[in-house]
Amino acid sequence: MRHREPPPATPGILAPHIPVDDYRRAEATGQPVVIVVHTTDQTGRPLRHYLFPIALAGAGAMGVFGLVAAFLALLDVAAHTAMAVGGAAGPVGVGGITLRLARTKT
Repeated sequence: MRHREPPPATPGILAPHIPVDDYRRAEATGQPVVIVVHTTDQTGRPLRHYLFPIALAGAGAMGVFGLVAAFLALLDVAAHTAMAVGGAAGPVGVGGITLRLARTKT
């Protein structure tokens, strides 16, 4: 027969080891077994309480940097497009007002 641990009542907490002779004596006499577990209290908040807000702020900052980079790339493309159109079209007139978009090279 293979020995395996029973599933714990509370996840992550196993019962401490009880020596066999104490267990057999308690089983034979009906005497209860008292288990004393020494633990220490945590003095502060665990790191995971701080990690989530820091990760969320970092993700937000990266998103803002991405938006700024995309906006600047869009402005760069728009400026190059305006220069290309202005150089190729020459003067543009709307309603009697004529604009010269690019200077002539002469």
